[in-house]
This record gives sequence, structure tokens and C-alpha cells, in this order.
Amino acid sequence: MSFVSDLRVVLRGRDFRRLYSTRLVSQFSDGIFQFAVGGFAFFSPEKSTSAVQIAAGLAVLLLPYSVLGPFAGVFIDRWSRRQILVFAPLIRGTLLLATGALLISGVPDWIFYAAALCVLGVNRFFLAALGASLPHVVPSDRLMVANAVTPTSGTVLTFVGVGVGYLLRKVFGADDQGIAVLMVVSGLIFGLSALIARTMRRELLGPAYDPNRPQAREAVRHVLSGLADGARHLVHHRAAAAAMGAMATHRFMYGMCTAMLVMLSRYYFAESSEDALDAVTVVVATSGVGYFLAVLVTPWATERFGIQRWIPAMLVTAGVVTFALCAPFQQWGFAVGGFVLGIAGQSIKICADTMVQRDIEDAYLGRAFSIYDMLFNGSYVLAAALAALLLPPDGRSLPVLGLITAGYVGGAVLYRVVTPRPVPAPQPSSR
Repeated sequence: MSFVSDLRVVLRGRDFRRLYSTRLVSQFSDGIFQFAVGGFAFFSPEKSTSAVQIAAGLAVLLLPYSVLGPFAGVFIDRWSRRQILVFAPLIRGTLLLATGALLISGVPDWIFYAAALCVLGVNRFFLAALGASLPHVVPSDRLMVANAVTPTSGTVLTFVGVGVGYLLRKVFGADDQGIAVLMVVSGLIFGLSALIARTMRRELLGPAYDPNRPQAREAVRHVLSGLADGARHLVHHRAAAAAMGAMATHRFMYGMCTAMLVMLSRYYFAESSEDALDAVTVVVATSGVGYFLAVLVTPWATERFGIQRWIPAMLVTAGVVTFALCAPFQQWGFAVGGFVLGIAGQSIKICADTMVQRDIEDAYLGRAFSIYDMLFNGSYVLAAALAALLLPPDGRSLPVLGLITAGYVGGAVLYRVVTPRPVPAPQPSSR
């Protein structure tokens, strides 16, 4: 099926359309916000950037997802997910407006980063609620299609938001006032997603009522044991757990690629911070095209080859092709490499999303997606920290590039070892 026909199939459901629209608006806004924070942290004209600072900046952007993950799962398995989708955008929009005001008033950088952490913490609840809500608006036999068109479309809209943020920066400038404009625009747009979510019934998105489920206050006190319970549940679903591991492998290697790209763009490919930002934007754009094409490729490929063959194929492709393209350390090679990683990475994510939503019981979905997000973001930050130790000041390192390739290939082998083989269908009797 093509992307258009896939989208037409799932759009027949009114509730799906509303959840889908909520995601698109919110992730478009998120792209503007991420560009604003990334530009402030890595490409401000008056600041220098080291590999350690890149790791710290990525930690600010992503660690709330890992730290708050277990707590988010507790509440998403107990609170109305529709209410989370209504109130989280309003809170986040207010925080973004306040963050813009802080920038204009000339507060120290650490206050800006603290405000950004609060914004991202709220977004953690929002995105996890979106992921856990999807099985409630599409039938189980359409989950692969829905996972191909919804998270991926949202990611593409995030890339579009990044592009809009880039244009706004060109118009309003790279100083604090310009960044503040991006924050305000992002906040206003994000608030619109609450109006869309409000059109859905409060009970529509779950969670299912369970009289034996502990109350939220008690669950918070036992959050680590609850997380361990979710992990044990995952262990008994090896296919879903292995898919999450493959996703984490890609994110770790992708994090190292990101740190290398920022360093190369700032100190090897370009002579100024604005030229460096232009170089990174080209790679982001090609990655966005790859993410979109993953929507077209993944449903067809998994139907033809199966998820258990397609995931390791994408891991190997990401590692081998990226090394071949990027080893000369030319800008064009990284741009094409971004395209390859966009297709491979998003394809792996579509498969992992589907396996988790298909195999994990609804009562555990919130905790499963909390673990998922901890792996998704934590592995990325850890990779940037490792890159900070290994990369030279200009970012050019063939051994690090080789390590990335080895990690991808090793992850593919480990996935095949861990994943249970599908049981063949019984053959009819020849009598």
C-alpha cells in the first residue's frame, strides 16, 4: 500500500483523525522549539562549542524524558489520557511564553535551560500519552499502518517546524530576542493542539479500568518497583523487547553521529556559526526526507520480509552505507548519510512501536512506553557523552566513524540472536 492509501484507510476513523491532528500540530510546534534551543546552545555567534558542551546541551534537551519516564508511566496508566492531551499543551504553551520573556529580560543561561527543562518535562507526559492512546482509535490489524503514518508524519512535521524555525531565525535574528520570538510562536501553536484534543471523549483513550491497580500516590512511592514490573512484563515478550533494543542501538549510534556532525560543521566544514548552522540544516533536511520515505517503505517491506528480518537489515544498512558515505569527510557525504539514517532509523522505530503496541497489554502500555522513551533518549545522551571523550576538537575521527558502523552491525547480530523465531504454521495432513 502507498502512503496515501494507508493514510486514507486510517483516516476513516473520526477519533483517529482527531488524535492524528493533535500529534501533527504539537510536533510542528516542537520542531520550532527544538531549533530554538539547539540554535541557542550550539550555534550562538558569541559562543564557542565543544564536544562536552554538545553532550550537555543534548542532556538538557533529552534527559527529562529519561528521568521522568517511570513517573509518566504511572500516571498515564491511571489518568485520563485525553485529559493529559488537553492540559499538557496549555501548561507547555504558558511555560514557553514565560521562557521567551526570560530571554528578553537577559537572565543567565542556566535559568533559560531550567525553563527549557520544565517545558520538556511536560512534553514527556504528552508524547507518552499519544503513544499509549493510538491502540484505542485504530483496530489491531491496522496498527502497523497507523504506526507508519502517525509517528512518522509527526516527525516529518517536526522537521517542517525546524525549517520554519530556521526561517524565523533568519528574519528575527540569532540574538536572544530572536530566540524569544521562536519560543512565543512555538507556545501559541502548541496550545492549539489542546483545542483539538478537547473534541475527543474523555474516556476514549483509556486507560482501561482495573480495580486491582494501586492508586497513583501509592504507585509513585513504588515507582521503581513498578518500572521493574513493566520490565519483567517486557522480558516475557521477547519480540517487543528485542525491537526496543534495536531502536536503542540506532539511537546510540545516531547520537554519536549527531555530536560528530555538530563538531565538523562548526570547526571543519564552516568558518562561522551561521555557516555551520546552514550545514547542519542541510543534513536535517535530508534526514527529514528519509523519515518520510520510511512511511512508504516500511509497511511494504515488513509485509514482504517480516519485521524480524527488516529490523536487522536496516541496522546493517545504516552502519555500512553511512561509513562508506562519511569516511571521506565531505559535506555531501554527511547530507546523503543523513538521508540513509532517516530511512533506516524511522523504519526501525515504526517496527518497534508496532511490536510494543501489539504485544503489550494495555495496563502496561504506559510503563512500556516510559521504558521505551528512557532507552530512546537516554541512549542518545550517553552516546553524545561518549563522543565528547573520543572526538578531537574539529570532530574529524575515522575510528569513531568505524565504531559507529561496528555498533550498528553488532546490534543487528544481537537482535537476530535474541528475537524468537516465528513458529511455522502447521502443514495440512496429506491423507
